[in-house]
Amino acid sequence: MDIESLRDYCLSLPNATEDMPFGDDTLVFKVGGKIFLLTNLEGPLSISLKCEPEYAITIREEHSSIRPGFHMNKKHWNTVDMDGLLSDKFIIELINHSYKQVYLTLSKKVKSDLVNER
Repeated sequence: MDIESLRDYCLSLPNATEDMPFGDDTLVFKVGGKIFLLTNLEGPLSISLKCEPEYAITIREEHSSIRPGFHMNKKHWNTVDMDGLLSDKFIIELINHSYKQVYLTLSKKVKSDLVNER
C-alpha cells in the first residue's frame, strides 16, 4: 500500500479528517479530534496505529513488520513498517481496528456531533 492509497482509505472512513499538527513530515488521521493513524511523509513509509493491548502483543510476535509504537504509548500503539511483508487486506484490518479503538473512546456528545455532521 502506498501513501496515496493509505490516505484515500483513511479518508473514506466515517468522519475521518487529516491534519499535520507535528509538522510537514507527519500526516495524521483523526476521528472526533482523536488520532487513529500517523504516518511519516519522508523516508521509508510506516504507520502508527492504536491497538487493543493484548492484540498488539500478539501481532508483534507474529509479524516482524509490526513493533511497539515509535514515540507512542507502547502498550496501546504499534508502528507498522510498510515494507511489503504485510498484505493490504491485513493493513486495512489494522487501520479499521485502530479507528474503532479510538471511536469507542469518544464521548457520547462527540459521537452525536459526528452523526449530526453527516
